[in-house]
Amino acid sequence: MSGPHPTYRIQVRPDFDLLKTAELVDYLAALGVGALYSAPLLAATPGSAHGYDVVDHSRVNPELGGAAALDRLRAALRGAGLGLVVDIVPNHAGVAVPSANPAWWDVLRRGQGSPYAPWFDVDWAQGRIRLPVLADDRAALDDLKVVGDELVYQEQRFPIADGTGGGEPREVHDRQHYRLVSWREGPSYRRFFAVSTLAGLRVEDPDVFGATHAEILRWDADGIRVDHPDGLRDPGAYLARLRAAAPSAWLLVEKILEPGERLPRSWPVDGTTGYDALGEVCGLFADPEGEETFSRLAGSARWPDIAYKAKMEAATTLLAAERDRLARLAPEIPRAADVLAELAAGFEVYRSYLPGGARHLAAARVEAGLRRPDLADELDALTARLGDPEDELAIRFQQYTGAVMAKGVEDTAFYRYTRFVALNEVGGNPGRFGVTPAAFHRAATVRERDCPHTMTTLSTHDTKRSEDVRARLAVLTEMPAEWAATLRRWTAAAPLQDPNTALLLWQTVAGAWPIERERLHAYLEKAAREAGVSTSWGDPDRDFEAAMHAAVDRAYDDEALRADIAAFVKTITPYGWSNSLGQKLVQLAMPGIPDTYQGTELWDNSLVDPDNRRPVDFGARRDLLARLDTGWLPPVDETGAAKLLVTSRVLRARRDHPFTGYSPVAVEGPAAEHAVAFDRGSVVAVATRLPAKLACRGGWGGTKLALAPGRWTDTLTGRTWQARRVLISEVLSAYPVALLVVAAR
Repeated sequence: MSGPHPTYRIQVRPDFDLLKTAELVDYLAALGVGALYSAPLLAATPGSAHGYDVVDHSRVNPELGGAAALDRLRAALRGAGLGLVVDIVPNHAGVAVPSANPAWWDVLRRGQGSPYAPWFDVDWAQGRIRLPVLADDRAALDDLKVVGDELVYQEQRFPIADGTGGGEPREVHDRQHYRLVSWREGPSYRRFFAVSTLAGLRVEDPDVFGATHAEILRWDADGIRVDHPDGLRDPGAYLARLRAAAPSAWLLVEKILEPGERLPRSWPVDGTTGYDALGEVCGLFADPEGEETFSRLAGSARWPDIAYKAKMEAATTLLAAERDRLARLAPEIPRAADVLAELAAGFEVYRSYLPGGARHLAAARVEAGLRRPDLADELDALTARLGDPEDELAIRFQQYTGAVMAKGVEDTAFYRYTRFVALNEVGGNPGRFGVTPAAFHRAATVRERDCPHTMTTLSTHDTKRSEDVRARLAVLTEMPAEWAATLRRWTAAAPLQDPNTALLLWQTVAGAWPIERERLHAYLEKAAREAGVSTSWGDPDRDFEAAMHAAVDRAYDDEALRADIAAFVKTITPYGWSNSLGQKLVQLAMPGIPDTYQGTELWDNSLVDPDNRRPVDFGARRDLLARLDTGWLPPVDETGAAKLLVTSRVLRARRDHPFTGYSPVAVEGPAAEHAVAFDRGSVVAVATRLPAKLACRGGWGGTKLALAPGRWTDTLTGRTWQARRVLISEVLSAYPVALLVVAAR
């Protein structure tokens, strides 16, 4: 691969392995992508559906077909002229099944005497490694058994250190290098967020880096996607080492940038995995004029307050073990644990990168001081230490704030603040209602100038809902009064005691209907437990959940309600399709390197994982693409063929034409606000926005698109224009989008 090219993300997994993936190469080449972008491929916890819980860094996952299958895939890709982009996980390793991870097993068996002890970020000052696997009380240790040279607890097995066997199971347990504790306790090792089955790796150690990256580097992949760099001790140093080891690779980081935040300039990377672009593109199709009504429907809740509260809860409960480890590094500061939590909850970004990110720490200090003036002296003392990039406390605090943000905002506040859930996306800001065309153009200009090879995306395995669900939800912002009336009818027909959960339920219904009953049940249960208000993962409220599931069932079993839902969805769906095509065109044509998540070249109404990892019908997609290549121009209908047309034609245009530079294209006339258009050198992209309002006003009228001199051809329809001012109603007569390519300039 001569340079970064558009990618297609495949969730390679045991039930869709490397050999099955290799069978897709001809389809991907025909679609127009330049590289396969794969989920992690190293050996993972047995049965892992995602691969982020690596247990053996020395081999390709045998459940995916092993090294031979990967070689087959690479050969197929090379034969088709496609590259390979791999997802790697440097921050942590899977320890849910200790026996599956040879390094972790040896550490449990030999403690600090293990040659693998330096691999894991363990707080050895606490003595034995604390493993949170037991039921709620210590009496659970009565279930321990000794089987051969292993301790067995329920279905879990742990090693017995040499010379420590013999005696009752509890006695044997007390002689090991580890101790089993309640699942509610935090471990004595750094973990991935609050997931105790993922233990932090010390890749800052050159030997650990070498051992955990040798197999990955052997693949000589065209691109590398680095998972969760914010969890690392020194992301910049790690990325410099990785760049040195893979100097020609397209290097991306799964870094969540908050609005206005940029990557550290010192990082030797090509960009992010595109959450920032996702927010800009999706916001472009939401109507800011709907904000007042949506805010009224949500009540008095304010996003900053909800986010702060959720972050504080995460900092002091889920991540209490991490907070307390930090506090032990500051024994001279009274109430250090409280101060650390306040500062972390006040961070508006995932972490600072000292010394350059000191402004984020300063802003958090101001926020914490306003909330807790009684801690002023302690805040000053602690902030002084946290600003020193050489201080161990400052280094670990940067890792802590990222976990607090992820658990507090992504996994909690996004499910509590349900004003307009299409905005509640990774890297998004639910408090920012929509993106104007002018703001989008500014952001795109900066991206082209500063980070032209960053990835752009609309859907990933981590998004809370698919691009098409968000596109249909955006229609609601154009008709807030109608939505408010509809919401009142639905909530009256199937009431819920938690109004925020009710808002989430009915927006999900509006965005994803028709959706299978079991999928909606599973989604809402996960969402309510993540919110942690009326129920939770740790302490499920069975009565609340029963009432919640009953409300879901009424959407299917109450004939009047079901008919109302179907009628409303039928009304908004064509506008949602317009938004979907607009989003896709803009994302594929804008500055950056676009990724298409598996299956989303057709309509896809997936919700949060694991829903978005469901099998994809590639046979149907092959057949439709072949039909499109006969010259068929599909209608915009439920088949989704129009989206496949847009996806394939823009990807092929990127393959055949240089997409360089960026400049807005003027749209003039009475409906100018309903179009967004931009020039990428020899290509102009045009998309409809706010389509429901456009229909209400009677269409485009005399609105015109200003084109540079030349003969312009729409790659979607084959129609051509040569006029300098073209009626946009003609350009968009067949589809709500167009991609115009000039014959010569």
